[in-house]
Amino acid sequence: MSSRIVVDPITRIEGHLRIEAEVKDGKIVDAWSAGTMVRGLEIILRGRDPRDAWAFTERVCGVCTTVHALASVRSVEDAVGITVPPNAELIRNIMECALYVHDHVVHFYHLHALDWVDVVSSLQADPDATSKLAQSISNWPKSSPGYFRDLQKRLTKFVQSGQLGIFANGYWGHSAYKLPPEVNLLGVAHYLEALEWQKEIVKIHTILGGKNPHPNYLVGGVPCPINVDEANSLNAERLAYIGQLLQQGRDFVEQVYVPDVLAVAPFYLDWAGIGGGLENYLCYGDLPTNGFADVARYKFARGAILGRNLNEVHAVDPKDQDGVKEFIEHSWYEYEGSAKGLHPWEGQTHLKYSGPKPPYEHLDTDQKYSWLKTPRWKGHAMEVGPLARMLVGYASGNHDVQAVVNEALGILKVPATALFSTLGRTAARCLETRLAANWGLEFYQQLLANIKAGDTRTFTKDKWEPSTWPTSCRGVGTTEAPRGALAHWIVIKDQKIDNYQLVVPSTWNASPRDATGQRSSYEAALIGTPVADINVPLEIQRTIHSFDPCLACAVHLYDDKGNTAKVSTSPGC
Repeated sequence: MSSRIVVDPITRIEGHLRIEAEVKDGKIVDAWSAGTMVRGLEIILRGRDPRDAWAFTERVCGVCTTVHALASVRSVEDAVGITVPPNAELIRNIMECALYVHDHVVHFYHLHALDWVDVVSSLQADPDATSKLAQSISNWPKSSPGYFRDLQKRLTKFVQSGQLGIFANGYWGHSAYKLPPEVNLLGVAHYLEALEWQKEIVKIHTILGGKNPHPNYLVGGVPCPINVDEANSLNAERLAYIGQLLQQGRDFVEQVYVPDVLAVAPFYLDWAGIGGGLENYLCYGDLPTNGFADVARYKFARGAILGRNLNEVHAVDPKDQDGVKEFIEHSWYEYEGSAKGLHPWEGQTHLKYSGPKPPYEHLDTDQKYSWLKTPRWKGHAMEVGPLARMLVGYASGNHDVQAVVNEALGILKVPATALFSTLGRTAARCLETRLAANWGLEFYQQLLANIKAGDTRTFTKDKWEPSTWPTSCRGVGTTEAPRGALAHWIVIKDQKIDNYQLVVPSTWNASPRDATGQRSSYEAALIGTPVADINVPLEIQRTIHSFDPCLACAVHLYDDKGNTAKVSTSPGC
């Protein structure tokens, strides 16, 4: 006996994602991932000034905002041959590290932690025992018995009033929750603290980019002139404040986020054998330390791993037209003149498909069933994201990556193979947040040293004017968004955008099958996942959330009668 589960929408993510899963004997035996929203930015960009593209692409998402702007300006710089000054590269790196720290902390506590932490169970916790636990794993100052007792009283009032507020509509009491009440109370406390803390770290983007979300970027550099004595520039006071915010971010990561993950993980070690999915991993690499062209000196290494073979890292060239290709056999698109996969420079975005689209009870998964295209690297389905970055960095010999990974594996007393899992993916995100917090301060110190040495350049005019560009050119801008490998490909003709294609991390991970039947990351990772109750599929959310899906934030889907569409089940043989 099998059942078809539909979870639509998957909540606590950015955007509209539908998951269908076939469950037999308490485990998922097949799964389908459908993106049910249309983007179409590639169409909007045609004919525009390439130097303005970043302002449009950045608005793909209000969370991954800065990385799309960065990929966009890099694509134009690559196409026309612009090299930005060292200070501009450092400022971009600082902004990206700040995004990593903010985004990963917010994801863990506010999007993913409630898959592991039972909020209602925390009402049964002993505040004294919670305080003892907190002080045993960290020096974080908010850890007294009185602090946890007051928090518990606030939660009790919420529950007694029947108004759980931000904690409403959870799967509280589900059999898949395993934490003791004291660990649950600790998690809830830090959930609330992270809400307050995250308002501070984003100020780095406000200082360097003018605002957050959607900070300003600039082809040829960054739009923040440096003058330590000028009130309207990046001056001494603002530089000092950035350093303070970076340090506070590192403190929160080291004293709250990391200890919490290491405290929660031992209760869920069975999930170190669940949700591994694909065996192939892709990274474009990022955080340059010697100019963007020197790929070998990126903090995040570039490369691909196939078959989980950590003894070999394959070279990746985003310009290789036999490398990345996008397919649409199961996507609600049509290609003109070809049904084959297309490299993004030749990519098409035609909203011409006239067949059935969602919502309905079940997708016709033998046909087209998603608005996402299906990217492949040399024919391989690839996972992208924190786990991919940590594995490629580890296999590439990055000492910083190897140190944090080996330390965590030692503390949890698990083998390296535990990384290939839902739990491993969650841990990898935490570990790279440690790295980003430290690297951000490293880039900050380098920026201060350059300024003290007299170098205040943040922009180059060289080749910035379109009159200096060739009649036709093309480029690619790569980065590592928090959720994974991100690239923008641009084709410029007569100083205007002729073609523009984005292949974002969730395009890799959340896409439908290809023509050969290969599943992408979400679909593959769900195979074998246990489901204790098909009407309350917490386990599906746990694995999907481990990827941190990005299809826009916390949406609700309604049917034609105005009813919220959450979970439906259909028994079958």
